[in-house]
Amino acid sequence: MSDAQQIREITEEELPVALKEHWKNAKASVERNNPGYAVKFLQAILKEEPGFIHARKLLRQAEITETGASPGSAKKGLFGSSGGSGNLGRLSKKDPVAALVAIEKELEKDPFNAAINDVLHDTCLKVNLLATAAFALETARKGNPENTKLAHKLAHYYVLREMHAEAALVFHDIVKQDPADGAAIKGEKDCSAKASMQKNKLSETSSFRDIVKSDEAEALEKASRSALTGDQLLERAGSLAAQYEADPNNLNVVKDLASTYEKLEDWASAQQFYDWAYEISAGDVALRAKGEAMADKAKASSITLLEEQAAADPENAELQAQLAEIQGDRKQERLVECQQRVDQNPTDPKLRYELGKAYYEAGDFSDAIPHLQQATRNPHIRIKVLLLLGRTFNAKGMTDLAIKQLSDAKDELVAMDSTKKEVLYELGLIYTASERKEEAIGCFKEIYEVDYGYRDVAARVEGSYEG
Repeated sequence: MSDAQQIREITEEELPVALKEHWKNAKASVERNNPGYAVKFLQAILKEEPGFIHARKLLRQAEITETGASPGSAKKGLFGSSGGSGNLGRLSKKDPVAALVAIEKELEKDPFNAAINDVLHDTCLKVNLLATAAFALETARKGNPENTKLAHKLAHYYVLREMHAEAALVFHDIVKQDPADGAAIKGEKDCSAKASMQKNKLSETSSFRDIVKSDEAEALEKASRSALTGDQLLERAGSLAAQYEADPNNLNVVKDLASTYEKLEDWASAQQFYDWAYEISAGDVALRAKGEAMADKAKASSITLLEEQAAADPENAELQAQLAEIQGDRKQERLVECQQRVDQNPTDPKLRYELGKAYYEAGDFSDAIPHLQQATRNPHIRIKVLLLLGRTFNAKGMTDLAIKQLSDAKDELVAMDSTKKEVLYELGLIYTASERKEEAIGCFKEIYEVDYGYRDVAARVEGSYEG
């Protein structure tokens, strides 16, 4: 991190003299029920001292009063109204300090916005504003009590910081929202026990972290001996987080922490630590690639959850429009990302495949073809490239070329695995659309002989005998 990003959280006593008059005026404005005036003073303070959490809390209070927002009133949806969170996220990666200012401008209009508060949380982690990071998710949770995914993220954050009592309270609220949430039920029980143990042992030792460290070697040895369960992974993440706080530049610890988050499918946290590992590794391109992959998974996961929500509420026009907008934005964003990666390494067939796939998903089939053709050079991904190339030619109405790609893929596959079934099924669909029924049924029969339950092949094959 640059020197500009080495900021810290400060108390009122540490506030520079030049800003104390602003702080006095801001508090007076809130007391006089003039929140709009207070907002201006508080924004000015935070621009100079982003680590002054008391100003940020008072600012949020003033914004809530000014906008008339109330707890639980945030717009429904996975992240509520996303606003400009995508742009803010990109700014956060480039310049976290500047992003803090831009984020506050957006929250001024919608203080409970879940997506923007989530970006605030992630940005604060980048500049080590740990209490402010928690406050961001607490604010979002207050305005979006039904958003249990966001609450899980907050609870997990408290666990990593060994704030078990706070984590237990969040898990308790999740259970109230979703009594069937097994992870939250177990989380509340475990954190309550750890909070009690923490309270007792803190009276006997200098800190709870000493207790964690005393068992650290055994925990890490256990981790290396076998695959870890979810609970063990959380335990491991906690141990590694303690080491990371002691030395944020220990590359092995940072890489281990990133890998652990990846196994937990906490894509955002995994990305954060892979990105930091890349920064302190003197430019290890493999770590950069891992960070990019985690970013992709985080975005894909968010969209998948929103798709599920939209599917469950098809009459919600606002939700459907939000989904369509996010999907469109993501396709264009994905194109830009993939093109940048190819520009950095134009000879990598895997990157060519990803760019070709991005063009395909954006509906730009002509531009997808040359990248996919280059990607066929890599034997490890050749089959899935041929499959996508076949679909691309078919989408352009070039049926003969589509059949050629899929037939090549079929002939190169020996075992009847899931990939060959997918190739055969796609080929069968194209033959069916081309009214080449005998060849189509031939493809479906190959699958039917080994997997009766695959998609609708049974109905297709058996129907051909009835006809």
